[in-house]
Amino acid sequence: MRRLWRSMPLQLALVLVVLFGTVSLLSLGASYAFSRSAFEQSIRDDLAQDIAGFRAAPSARAVALLVQAESEGTDPDRLVLSYVTRTGQIYGNGAVARDDEGFHIISLEAGRAELNGEYLALSTRLHGGRLTIARSRAEIEALRPVFLNILWISLLPTVLIALSGGLFLARCSQRHVEVVRAALDRLTSGDLAARVQTGPRWSDDLLRIGTAVNGMAGAQERSVTALRQVSSDIAHDLKTPVQRVSLQLEALADVVPDGEAAELVAKTRDEVDGISAVFHSLLQLTQVENGALKAQFTPVDLAALCRTMVEVYEPSAALRAQTLVYEGPESLKVSGEKTLLGQMLANLLENALRHTGEGAAINVGLGVTEHGVKLIVADNGPGIPEDERGRVTQRLYRLDRSRNTVGNGLGLSLVEAVARLHGADLLFEDAEPGLRVVLQFSPE
Repeated sequence: MRRLWRSMPLQLALVLVVLFGTVSLLSLGASYAFSRSAFEQSIRDDLAQDIAGFRAAPSARAVALLVQAESEGTDPDRLVLSYVTRTGQIYGNGAVARDDEGFHIISLEAGRAELNGEYLALSTRLHGGRLTIARSRAEIEALRPVFLNILWISLLPTVLIALSGGLFLARCSQRHVEVVRAALDRLTSGDLAARVQTGPRWSDDLLRIGTAVNGMAGAQERSVTALRQVSSDIAHDLKTPVQRVSLQLEALADVVPDGEAAELVAKTRDEVDGISAVFHSLLQLTQVENGALKAQFTPVDLAALCRTMVEVYEPSAALRAQTLVYEGPESLKVSGEKTLLGQMLANLLENALRHTGEGAAINVGLGVTEHGVKLIVADNGPGIPEDERGRVTQRLYRLDRSRNTVGNGLGLSLVEAVARLHGADLLFEDAEPGLRVVLQFSPE
């Protein structure tokens, strides 16, 4: 809901509602003022016409009789007629009195009660007496509730309809934006095949954005595919010559006597073996990234695999006084390729053993969360700086402090590729101290 309220369609709807409400208020206010003024002018014209009619009477007696006759069938709450003669006698249905608070109209009926309400009055001297005619302003005052009702009846439904329409458009827009965001998240996480799936109901602006994202993703996928193909071709083409050089060095080692020459041959063989390992890793990485191995997925007991890998690497850890333990269930199965999952665990354990000092503690944890199966490899070594964690999975990338250690910079690249193949998220977290590598497998 917070995102909906901050969405552009709903904000535009709110702006339009405010503008429409303001215009409606100004329009109805002007209409009310004009109608009120017109009613008052009409009453004043009626009063002037009434006075003109009484002026036609020839004498005070005639005026008195005429006023008395007119007032007998007239409601004083609507129209008050009063004629005060020269001698002070009052004719009509009301009299005008004045005190410190102003003018008051008093009924001449039994009880002489003061009339409530407001009146517009016109008074003039006629044949030595005073004629006063007052008309009620009730019709004018009735305009206010009428206009207020018009305001609520016209404005409230409009506001509700506009807000409902804004919410509907915002939800539609949010769904389309979420499609774009999801595609961008997949692209960011390395899924270069992700695309924005547009539809016929998409607006032109979002459709152009989706098309642009798809174009960018396609160009990036072609570029990365070409780069991977080049590295794969180089590794494939050079693998056989390097293997032949390794065999020739092995044969040379058998005929070279012990000494500096033999030591040089041994070092050269080690370097060639390292080159061969890089080529093998590149080819394996290309094979994993192609996704063809996904057809070979079977249920794999990840708990048993973790225990096996821990047992395999325990002797290496013991040589450096390191502790390597597994914490988790006896059995926990996931869908995957057993050999690749084992290679992934091996790379993580080798990194932890290689980059932590003597006496370090390495823990392999496995469990089930609401988000699926979670595999954790944690150590208390130097860890990886936060600004480097996004780059350690790049091919052949190595931290500055690891330049002189054994390795080819492809271990974590293979870990990420295997994790992506199995639909798992790879995260690097600070173990304070050390590094915590988290693999979150999605639920089946």
